[in-house]
Amino acid sequence: MDIEVKPAVATSGVLQQMELMDHEQVVFCNDKASGLRAIIGIHNTTLGPALGGTRMWHYAKHEDAVLDVLRLSRGMTFKASIAGLNLGGGKAVIIGDSRTMKSEALLRRFGKFVESLNGKYITAEDVGMSTKDMEQIHTETGHVTGLPEYLGGSGDPSPVTAYGVYMGMKASAKHVYGSDKLTGKKVVVQGAGNVGRYLIQHLVEEGAEVMVADIFEDRLKEVKAVAPQAKVIDPESVFTESMDIFAPCALGGILNDHTIPLLTCAIVAGGANNQLQDETKHGAMLMDRGMAYAPDFLINSGGLINVYGEIVGYNKEVAMKKAEFIYDITRNIHKESAETLVFSGQVAVRFAQERIQSMAQLRTRS
Repeated sequence: MDIEVKPAVATSGVLQQMELMDHEQVVFCNDKASGLRAIIGIHNTTLGPALGGTRMWHYAKHEDAVLDVLRLSRGMTFKASIAGLNLGGGKAVIIGDSRTMKSEALLRRFGKFVESLNGKYITAEDVGMSTKDMEQIHTETGHVTGLPEYLGGSGDPSPVTAYGVYMGMKASAKHVYGSDKLTGKKVVVQGAGNVGRYLIQHLVEEGAEVMVADIFEDRLKEVKAVAPQAKVIDPESVFTESMDIFAPCALGGILNDHTIPLLTCAIVAGGANNQLQDETKHGAMLMDRGMAYAPDFLINSGGLINVYGEIVGYNKEVAMKKAEFIYDITRNIHKESAETLVFSGQVAVRFAQERIQSMAQLRTRS
């Protein structure tokens, strides 16, 4: 994919966005031989090295990829902090169609760029990537998590991510309905990727009425194979369906001026990152409509908890147990949001920032 960018204009815009969002570093990666075009964003390394997945996506515009990596890496900083992990926030995007443009040469070349950062950034699996891809990246760098189990890694982090989302959803139900039982609740899951599929399994096992939408038919077939009770709906109707809970598990920015007024749910709790197109404006819109929002970077932190285990010593049971704590943290955030009339997303950001600031002060004193 050929992209023409005027360097002076692009650099000026990126620097402004970095300053606005308080990023430390952005790395642009280009390799004509393999077709690699990638961006690595490092937001904050106060708590430790920046860890965050690499996603491969066919962005319509170069600027969209830049904004995505900036928002995602910032979210990873908050995710690591609120989960109590000694990690900073980073993220990478590879520009291209993961189904047609991915190759061993491209992945290995990307691995060399990761290696050049000397451990400041550690990569992992994300949208459009797999544990097999991490294995190929690992050929060129040791700064990789989410490796296959036969290489000593933790394998696919999606089960732990989905479990954390499920915990956050149940905590939100407890806040709204007085009970965390999801039996009979109508839940729309947008996105049937790995996280969405495992989440659906938890929901149908508890007796929820699940509706699922995805743009890829093969994903829907996989869902129906493990959860035949789930009802497939048109992607265009995900916002207008009658539902109790909306679970965005695809890409970000889907809660906006157009979609929020269409929602009939009482709870928004899903695995996608950066669900709000504008954190302040659209957070206020959700509050005004009386909807409880489970902060995305909190309830989808199970995947990060899982791959962090590869760094400190992996144990699947420990990772799942830590993901259970997402329930308690979500309850506390909803409680404070209700008491202070501050949007739950802002409360969660404050919790995360307070830990980062306290650790920064501790280092300064020492």
